[in-house]
Amino acid sequence: MANTLLPIQAVARKLEIPEKYFEKIGSDSGKVRLELLSDPAFKKRGKLIIVTATTPTAAGEGKTVTSISLTQGLAHIGRKVVITSREPSLGPVFGMKGGAAGGGLSQIEPSSKINLHFNGDFHAISSAHNLLAALADAHLFHGNDLHLDPGQITWPRAMDMNDRALRHIRLSLDSKKEDANRQSGFIITAASEIMAIIALARDRKDLRKRLQAIVVGVTRDGKPVCAKDLAATGGMMALLNEAILPNLAQTTDGTPAFVHAGPFGNIAHGTSSVVSQEMGLRLADYVVNECGFAADLGAEKYFDIVMQQSEIVPSTAVLVTTVRSMKNQGKGDFERGLPNLGKHIEILKGFGVPIVAAINRFPDDSESDLKRLAAYCAGRGVASALSEGFAKGGPGAKELAEKVVATIEKNPSPAVHARYSFDEPLTDKIKKVAQEIYGASDLKFSDEAAAKLKQFSDWGYSKLPVCMAKTQYSLSDNPKLLGAPTGWTLNVTDASLSAGAGFVVVISGNMMLMPGLPKVSRAASIDADDSGKIVGI
Repeated sequence: MANTLLPIQAVARKLEIPEKYFEKIGSDSGKVRLELLSDPAFKKRGKLIIVTATTPTAAGEGKTVTSISLTQGLAHIGRKVVITSREPSLGPVFGMKGGAAGGGLSQIEPSSKINLHFNGDFHAISSAHNLLAALADAHLFHGNDLHLDPGQITWPRAMDMNDRALRHIRLSLDSKKEDANRQSGFIITAASEIMAIIALARDRKDLRKRLQAIVVGVTRDGKPVCAKDLAATGGMMALLNEAILPNLAQTTDGTPAFVHAGPFGNIAHGTSSVVSQEMGLRLADYVVNECGFAADLGAEKYFDIVMQQSEIVPSTAVLVTTVRSMKNQGKGDFERGLPNLGKHIEILKGFGVPIVAAINRFPDDSESDLKRLAAYCAGRGVASALSEGFAKGGPGAKELAEKVVATIEKNPSPAVHARYSFDEPLTDKIKKVAQEIYGASDLKFSDEAAAKLKQFSDWGYSKLPVCMAKTQYSLSDNPKLLGAPTGWTLNVTDASLSAGAGFVVVISGNMMLMPGLPKVSRAASIDADDSGKIVGI
C-alpha cells in the first residue's frame, strides 16, 4: 500500500491547506499549525457527522472501517470531506485487538506508522504525564512545602504498553522520608488525563489552562493540589508543543484524514481532538468523526461533554450495527437481540440528532437477516444502508454516503441538545445518564463514591460534566446483561476528578486502566523485514 500513497503535499492540496500552515513529516504525513484556526480566510463551514454503534462484541463491529469507508464514499460522490480519527495505542496493537487504522480497502495510511507511535504524540503525552509525577515526588523529597499528603497523591505513572505487572507498585523503597514505600501504579497512556486534555484543548492557551488545573493530590487539611502549584505547567507545555498539532494522513484511496489524540472511551470521552474537528470544519464540507464504543458511551459523551465544551454540534449520527452484534445481544437469537438496536436509536433520538443506520456487512450474513435489520430501522423512522467498505472501499459506502448527505440537506440545522446542563448537581447528571440513556431503574452509590462526589462539589467542581466509566458490552454495568435490559440498578462504585480535562469520572464496576498482554500476543506476529518494511499489523 505504501507504494500507492499520494505524496502528503498532494493530500494537503485537496484540503487547500496553505504551505505556511503545513509541516511535512517524511513523505506520507505532516502536522497542521494551529494558526489556521485564527485565519479569517478559513471560516467554519462544514457539517460534522459522528459515527457510533450498537453494543459491540469483543471483536468489534467495524465502526472504524465504516467511518473510513463513509469518508471515502463521500469523496466518491464528489464531496469535499475529511475524517478525524483517534491515534491507536501500542497496548492494543501488541495485545489482542491489533491495529486500529481500519482494514481491507478502508484504512488510514500509512497504517503501520500510525499504529506505531505515530509522529511521537503518545511519547510526548507519556513524558508530560511522568514529568508531573516526578515533580510531585521531588516536592515530597525536598521538604513538602505544600503539605501534600503522600497517602492521597492520585497522579500515577503512565506508559503506552500493556503491562499488568505495573498496575500496582510501591515507590521510594529506600527513602527514610515520609513518602517512603508509597503505593502507586501505572496506567496506559490512552487513559492519562493529559491525553483527554490534548483531545479537548482548543488552542495552546486553553491547553495551558487545562494543564494548570490538573489535580494531583490533597493537602493534609483536605485541599486540592494542582499542577500549577508544583510549577509543572511550563515543562509540560514544552513537551506537548508538537503533540497538540493534528496529524494529516490519507485513506487507502487518498482521501484526507486527520489522526490526532487517542483518549479511552471509558475513563475519558473517546474521540479525536477538538482542534482536528475544528480544522476539518474549516477545510471541508463534511467531517466524519468516530466516537468510542456504542451510543450509550461514545455518543453520549460527545453530546454531553465534547459538544458542550467545544460548541461543535453534529449534523447527523451514523449508527453502525451488524447481524453479529444482534445475535450476540440475543444470546444467539437474532430477533431477541433487536431491542438493543432499538434502544440505541432511542438514545440518539433523545439528543435530537438525525440518524442514518449503517449495516456493516460480514461475509457470512444472510440476506434475510440484513433485510430484517433494514426493516427494523425503517419501522423506527431511520434510513439505513449496507456498508461494504472493507471489501469495496468508497464504492461500498456510496449508498450510505448519499443517504447521509440527503439527511443533512433535509435538516441542515437540527435542534441537537445535551442531556443535562452543567449547572445541575453531579448526582443529578449521573441519574439522568443512568436512567435516560442506559435504562436503569435505580442507582446505588458506594460510600466512597458518595464521599468523593461531595468532596469534588465542595472544592467547586460541581458544574463539570460527568464521564461515565462502565462496561462497553452492555447497556448496563453488567457485561452479561444483554439486549435492552430494564429494572436494574446502576452501582456507582467510585469517582475521580479530571479537573484539567473538565469532567468528573464516575466509575461503575471495575475499570482496567492498565491492560495486560494475552498468552499469545500480537508481538509474536509483528516484525520488520530486512528492507525495513513493517509486517504483521
